[in-house]
Amino acid sequence: MNYVECAIIMAAGIGNRMRPITLTTPKPLVKVNGVRMIDTVIQGLHHNGIKEIFVVVGYLKEQFKTLEEEYKGLKLIENPYYDVCNNISSLYAARDHIGNAIILDGDQIIYNDDILRPEFERSGYNAVWTDEKTDEWLMNVENGIVKSCSRCGGKHGWQLYSISRWSKADGEKLKRHLEEAFANEEKRQLYWDDIALFEYPDEYELGIMPMQKDDIIEIDSIEELIDIDNSYKGVKKNEIND
Repeated sequence: MNYVECAIIMAAGIGNRMRPITLTTPKPLVKVNGVRMIDTVIQGLHHNGIKEIFVVVGYLKEQFKTLEEEYKGLKLIENPYYDVCNNISSLYAARDHIGNAIILDGDQIIYNDDILRPEFERSGYNAVWTDEKTDEWLMNVENGIVKSCSRCGGKHGWQLYSISRWSKADGEKLKRHLEEAFANEEKRQLYWDDIALFEYPDEYELGIMPMQKDDIIEIDSIEELIDIDNSYKGVKKNEIND
């Protein structure tokens, strides 16, 4: 059995699909029904005894500084490449902390803290079984092992969510593979999840941590935000949020 010792929260992105809200507020700090999204993540980690937390920041990074004051054990890591590279650059910036770590996005809303529990048998992703058609990344799992993953989705598979755990050994491999990929300028536009799932799939035996769809919400657009919090109902895509 492996145990999570620290968390890496990805919070450097620009959040274009959430404009105009994100013109002045980084997406993880957007309040949903009065609570910042990233607070649900941090508090869920704390509930599971995970207090060493690294938040990777880039866009509007100065707005995250208050987190270090609010949460003991939380440290910010700056990603200087956030506006020219994909999110592979954020994990590259935090690559020294991947071993026995949980990696997750800061723009999720955690409703069930148990999905962040620290115990895990093998490295891999939280996932939800879906029989319905989805455009999200979908994993084919046999005997608890991820055999393949589709970037364009499908149905009757395990939908990947942005919560993953990495053992010390797999974390060391992931760090090395990140460094190899990031040295290639063309691969700086990859998602970091591409590394184990598509770039070096034969070097990992990933598992999954099953969960339910209503354990977590990922908000990707203004429309989805309004569906959850109607206080944003008057916000239009072409107006600037004050």
